[in-house]
Amino acid sequence: MALQRLCRGAGALGCRRSSGLQGQMLGELVEALRAVVGSPNVSTALAVREQHGRDESMHRCSPPDAVVWPQDVEQVSKLAGICYSHGVPIIPFSTGTGLEGGVTAVRGGVCFNLTRMDRITALSTEDFTVAVEPGVTRKALNSYLRDTGLWFPVDPGADASLCGMAATSASGTNAVRYGTMRHNVLNLQVVLADGRVLHTAGRGRHFRKSAAGYNLTGLFVGSEGTLGLITQATLRLHGSPEAMVAAVCAFPSVHAAVGCTVQVLQAGIPVARIEFLDDVMMAACNRFSGLSYAVSPTLFLEFHGSPGSVEEQVRQAGEIVQLNCGSDFAWAREPEARNKLWAARHNAWYAALALRPGSKGYSTDVCVPISRLPHIVGETHRDLQESGLTGLIVGHVGDGNFHCILVFDPADLDEIQRVKEFATRLARQALALDGTCTGEHGIGLGKRHLLWEEIGELGLTIMRQIKAMLDPKNLMNPGKVL
Repeated sequence: MALQRLCRGAGALGCRRSSGLQGQMLGELVEALRAVVGSPNVSTALAVREQHGRDESMHRCSPPDAVVWPQDVEQVSKLAGICYSHGVPIIPFSTGTGLEGGVTAVRGGVCFNLTRMDRITALSTEDFTVAVEPGVTRKALNSYLRDTGLWFPVDPGADASLCGMAATSASGTNAVRYGTMRHNVLNLQVVLADGRVLHTAGRGRHFRKSAAGYNLTGLFVGSEGTLGLITQATLRLHGSPEAMVAAVCAFPSVHAAVGCTVQVLQAGIPVARIEFLDDVMMAACNRFSGLSYAVSPTLFLEFHGSPGSVEEQVRQAGEIVQLNCGSDFAWAREPEARNKLWAARHNAWYAALALRPGSKGYSTDVCVPISRLPHIVGETHRDLQESGLTGLIVGHVGDGNFHCILVFDPADLDEIQRVKEFATRLARQALALDGTCTGEHGIGLGKRHLLWEEIGELGLTIMRQIKAMLDPKNLMNPGKVL
């Protein structure tokens, strides 16, 4: 096992620097890795390792002992076999945009940077499917699809790797209409801990539904790299909407805005996006993105369909907004205006950090049944005000999912502790309302203690048994989820 020590003067959020495998053992391992991928595709440089030992979360950097860049699944399989024979942990890495410490090498080991595997390997416009390698991001895929009349709508905000999105069961602003990654992954190619290659739905298959045996694809979606390395994902595509219209409306209170969301969904309006931003978040977005919207609890909405159906959706939603004392819609009809609006929403993280220059941020998320949403968002808003923390609420409220972005001084240990306590308090409130401790970000390092509270001892035991069967040496991204 790779040993680790804290780097001096790193502070609460500093970087754990691995003291590495024993010198001879590390040297033998690195030479074996180089024999597979070549010397330029292996690095033990400290700066490179530290870059791969952190994501966007508040969790301390924990670098691996080495980083490798495989070029294809055959190399991934051989590299995994080498790590397995040496008993060395394997940590997958693509764009590093996770929010729960999923890429940190808490036991050292080898980081597999999969970004150079960036091919779109199969596209079937007739079947509405595409197969991609881990280096393909959602923006790259949609650019490739631009002239086909198809698109991939799952949009977590960051330009994340699609295979990484599958590994974390990502979703985002369009999930209320098009579903999450769990609904849009048809097949996965996975390299297991010992180097064997699994096709979860059978090699090359891309059917829409199946009743054949256990759902192995669903098992690996959301597994956070703890069961295997996803080296190809076959995805469901959607037809590009003929018309898109976005709108913004402000409300007098958090309860009115979130209550309006529930009523829009209950009315069966097929809204494509419906995002909530509280007053603090709106002020931050106005300042950061050059907007001039009212500083009030606000909904960002988007409607997709034919021109006629979009107008009908807008009419119905507008009536519900008025019943909840919302403002008139501020429209964004042209692509440039819509892109600016959603860029501001996707930049909410950076807008929040800009409120306190030099600060760090922690984004936590929960998800509850939609009927419980007005209550928990209102309670969370009050909790933030009473806690004295700098916190902002933003969320995909059409799914019952919202985020709290907490901005803090990384040198203030008391504030860090209060941030952690707030996040745990929010998660437990969601669980008490029959919700989940995370709708998008995953368990990673930060929410392992909450997983038991959510699924119970038997559920956790079964998860551990599955993990032990697929990864008997506990080498796949150890220390995460379980």
